[in-house]
Amino acid sequence: MTFETEERAALRESVHTLLAKHADSSAVRAATTTEHGYDPELWTLLVEQVGVAALAIPEEYDGVGASPVESHVVLEELGRTLAPTPFLGSAVLAAQALLLSGDTAACARWLPRIAAGEIVALGWAGESGWETPGVTADGDTLTGTAHYVLGGDVAVGLLVLARDGEDVALFEVDPDTEGVTRRRVPTMDPTRTLAEVSLSSVAGRRLSAPDDLVERLRTFAFVAVSAEQVGAAQAALDLTVEYAKNRKQFGRVIGSFQALKHRMADMYALVETARSMSYAAALSQDPQDAYAAKIYCSEAFEQVAAETVQLHGGIAITWEHDAHLYFKRAHGTARLFGQPHEYLGAVSV
Repeated sequence: MTFETEERAALRESVHTLLAKHADSSAVRAATTTEHGYDPELWTLLVEQVGVAALAIPEEYDGVGASPVESHVVLEELGRTLAPTPFLGSAVLAAQALLLSGDTAACARWLPRIAAGEIVALGWAGESGWETPGVTADGDTLTGTAHYVLGGDVAVGLLVLARDGEDVALFEVDPDTEGVTRRRVPTMDPTRTLAEVSLSSVAGRRLSAPDDLVERLRTFAFVAVSAEQVGAAQAALDLTVEYAKNRKQFGRVIGSFQALKHRMADMYALVETARSMSYAAALSQDPQDAYAAKIYCSEAFEQVAAETVQLHGGIAITWEHDAHLYFKRAHGTARLFGQPHEYLGAVSV
């Protein structure tokens, strides 16, 4: 199966062009300081002009009915610019949680709203990570804290994974219900906002869900994040190559030095192999491919970002330069949905 079809290439160009106009470095930095943590105007343009929020939502719920690969294209372009948007948290994770649940009533309530650009957040992780949810269910009453929730502080709807005995159940929660407390938390990566959502004896609506919901959701999350990592790694490489073409040392551009050529060639190899891993996982949606993409793309992006800083020299660690933003995104994203090394044992050799 071919990844870059004519339709996907057109989608990529549409997203790329829009982001080039409205999500340059200064706009991205400004968006991180807003009360929303993203640029609502940019999100509106992406939703209304390109239809990104509706891509992977079936037509019966006012969506486009495209495959997850189309979302992958959008995520790669968003990663390239580091543009903070609700796309990953709402249009990808929350939408997929609803679709994977198979709860048609919940899908009918929320998917048309997600397709229209409204934000729904998925509370999943406990304080120690994504293996064990931070919320516990006693019947339909929820207590605990969901950590690292994408868009949790601004969402109009909440989905919560909660421990129910030995199982994990999915619940729908009204964020305005008494007993729900939401707050944005400090993050290493300023371009990605995360929140804590605490529930104190809050009534939730239990949704029907298959036994393997968490595993299938984790697979989808790993594949989606790998797309962001590939786009950002490519942008970091491009930034480095451009700098090497212009920065002079000893009367020569530094890109002409053999040692630096080798280092940039290694960066290129990392980006291209990460892209192959990510695309393969997007096409197959197989857990093994997803785990491999999670591990390899995380480590490749971290290495590329580190080299970006090194090859730029001291300027790279100044607030005014973008290199440090890619470095922070690399390390923050590698830990999103779990540390890469935690899944080494899950990959079949």
